[in-house]
Amino acid sequence: MKVLVSGASIAGPVLAYWLVRYGFDVTVVERSPVLRKTGGHAIDLFRPAMDITEKMGVLPEVEKHVTGTDRLRLYRRGVRKPVKINLGNIYQAASDRHVEIMRDDLSEIYYDATVKDVEYIFGDSITGISDDGKVTFENSAPRTFDIVVGADGLHSNVRKLTFGQTASEFIGAYLAVVTVPKEFGPDGEFMNYLDVGRMAGAYSATHMDDARAIFLFRSEPLDYHYRDVPRQQELLKQAFQGLHPEVNRLLAQIEHSPAFYFDSITQLKQDTWSRGRVTLVGDAGYCPGPAVGGSTSLAVVGAYVLAGELAAAGGDYERGFAAYEREMIEYVRNSRKLAHLAAKTLIPATPFGLWALANVSRVISALPPSISRALAKLSKSGTRMHDTFVVKNYDHLRTA
Repeated sequence: MKVLVSGASIAGPVLAYWLVRYGFDVTVVERSPVLRKTGGHAIDLFRPAMDITEKMGVLPEVEKHVTGTDRLRLYRRGVRKPVKINLGNIYQAASDRHVEIMRDDLSEIYYDATVKDVEYIFGDSITGISDDGKVTFENSAPRTFDIVVGADGLHSNVRKLTFGQTASEFIGAYLAVVTVPKEFGPDGEFMNYLDVGRMAGAYSATHMDDARAIFLFRSEPLDYHYRDVPRQQELLKQAFQGLHPEVNRLLAQIEHSPAFYFDSITQLKQDTWSRGRVTLVGDAGYCPGPAVGGSTSLAVVGAYVLAGELAAAGGDYERGFAAYEREMIEYVRNSRKLAHLAAKTLIPATPFGLWALANVSRVISALPPSISRALAKLSKSGTRMHDTFVVKNYDHLRTA
């Protein structure tokens, strides 16, 4: 069977990898003219995604590219002395198996694992999908596929073509990521600057020759177009003026940055991601919110499950899509809940919330890992939500 996947970031290549192993003929189309290397931010892989990555045989390569950021220095506005936090203990409390890696590095690793077996078409995009599987493109000639999958992110073109306007919820915050010179992000340490309603930070990694600045802030919906970068930069500067001298230095780098990302933290709310021979995976179908909901791990798991259920259904996409949605729906809903909690925690709305974030984090990071894990397991907040997902074994379905 011929499968077309739109999007070559994370979910697309993972899905392609597993579909090929089950005997499907896979084509991936990507709007960007080359594999995206846009200064992406650090993302987390939790235990289920780590297990799948290991099954793909690329875990050693992932571990070579971890950021190694295991310390946090937290400055609160108006408080001179920073709080020092052991991030390693915080991560161990959240998951028994975890790595932090730059998004671009992970995307390239998954791509390299598939490029010999998968047809990749760069610099093109889908313009139409008919009920019989005929697909039209911006630049290529029309082709026919048995299955079409949108793995093209929060602003998914495939989702718009298939579902039109879909239900979403603005969580009430914005995220920006800026590539800055290496000097702004010491290796192994995240420099964090907090105020009520806003957070800024900078970090790097040994294998990187630059650094990343990340900004999160609370706001009512802002007036801008998602491709209007000068307007986005103006809004970001307005939101963070006066937080800290180091933040002012970061803001001064924005206009000189080779890569700039700005978007609302928006959660997709639809509970079905399939229509006819088309389905969605990862952020295209169920983004819980960038930077707060573990969307990368969710995308890796979703891609693996979708491929496995299609194989189990013998390519019958109606049965395969239905089984995929049944397997993923609880994980998706729990990720949405966790995203709301994370947004509240990472961007405190009150002075007390600011104080609590700094001091509770310091206490947890000082505990022995065994105790912090035990406390997290007792918590009803869902902080170990990712580890509760059990990865199914589809190995008996492999044909290659």
